Amino acid sequence: MAKVAAIGCEPVVGSLISSKKRDYRFTNKIQESNTKRPLYAVVFNFIDSRYFNLFATVGGNRVTVYQCVEGGAIHLLQSYTDEDKDESFYTVTWASNFDGTPFIVAGGLNGVIRVIDASAEKIHKSFVGHGDSINEIRTQPLKPSLIVSASKDESVRLWNVQTGICILIFAGAGGHRNEVLSVDFHPSDIYRITSCGMDNTVKIWSMKEFWTYVEKSFTWTDLPSKFPTKYVQFPVLVASVHSNYVDCNRWLGDFMLSKSVDNEIVLWEPKMKEQSAGEGTADILQKYPVPDCDIWFIKFSCDFHYNAAAIGNREGKIYVWELQSSPPVLIARLSHPQSKVPIRQTAMSYDGSTILCCCEDGTVWRWDDMSSTS
Repeated sequence: MAKVAAIGCEPVVGSLISSKKRDYRFTNKIQESNTKRPLYAVVFNFIDSRYFNLFATVGGNRVTVYQCVEGGAIHLLQSYTDEDKDESFYTVTWASNFDGTPFIVAGGLNGVIRVIDASAEKIHKSFVGHGDSINEIRTQPLKPSLIVSASKDESVRLWNVQTGICILIFAGAGGHRNEVLSVDFHPSDIYRITSCGMDNTVKIWSMKEFWTYVEKSFTWTDLPSKFPTKYVQFPVLVASVHSNYVDCNRWLGDFMLSKSVDNEIVLWEPKMKEQSAGEGTADILQKYPVPDCDIWFIKFSCDFHYNAAAIGNREGKIYVWELQSSPPVLIARLSHPQSKVPIRQTAMSYDGSTILCCCEDGTVWRWDDMSSTS
C-alpha cells in the first residue's frame, strides 16, 4: 500500500480568487424530460475531429446526442430509449469501430453495456458480463475500439466494441474491495489504466504482459463467449491518497488527478517500486479547492489538451481550474441564479471554449468563453 509523503513535501493549494482568465458566459439551458430525472453524465466527442462539437448525455433509460453550434444554440440530433424502462444510465463515452464509424457506449444500473452505432442509429451490440451496475466507461484514445468499464461488482473490464469481446478483467486478490467508481486510460502509455472507488484507493494496472490478448480480440472470429478472457489480479500500484470514496480519477501525463468528497481535486505523482508490485509512494503535488463538493458521484472533465479542468458542486456552481500552473490558478467560477441543484458531471469542449454541465434536475447548461470569440 503506497504511503503519502508529508513533511517537507506539502502540496501547493490553489487560491479561490478567480483570475478571470477566460470570460465564460451562460448561453443556453435545456430541460431533457418532463419527469426531471437526473442526468448523470455528459461527454463531448474527442475521438473524431469531424464530430468535436457533438456531445451525449445519459439519464434514466435514455441516451441523447446533441450538437453545439455557434451562438450558444444546442441542436438535438438523436435520442435512444432503452427497452428496459427501469434502466438508469450512469455513464456514457464515445468510441468507434475499426473503420471510424462513431459509437456511443452507455451503461448503468442494469450492468449491461449498450453500444450504439450513431451512423446507422441502432444498437450495434450489448455486453453482458458485469454482475452489478456500471459506474463509468472510458475509451482508449489511441485505440478507440477499446473501452474500459468500472462496476459495482468490484471489477474493471476491458472490451473490444467492434468484436464484442471481454478481453481482460481487473479483479481478484489485488483488486478493489468495494464499488469501482471511476476508470481512465493513460493518454500515451497504451498498456496502463487507473481505477478508483469506494474502498478509498486508486489503483494503477498494467496490461503489458496481456497485450497479446488485446491484439487477438481484433481478429477473433469465433463466438465472443469462447474468447480466453484473462484475469489481471494485481495492480502495479495501490495508492491511499484519500480517506473516503474516490469517485473520479484522470491521468495528467504520468501524474494523477483524483477527487473524493473533501471539496478538492488532488494532483499527485505515483512512484512505483520496480521490483515489488503494488508498492510505492504517492507524492501529493497540488490541490484544487472546490467548495460545496462533499457528495459523491460528482465528476470533473478536462479539455483535450488537459490545460484546464471543470467541476460542478452540489450548489449548482462550476469551478474551472488551470491544471498546468503552480500554484494552481482558478480560471473562472460559474454561477447562475437558477442553477441550484447538484451538477453530476461537466464536459469541456476540445479547446475548452465551451463548458457543459448536466444536473440532478435533468437540465443541461451551456457556458461559452466570450474572450475567445472576440
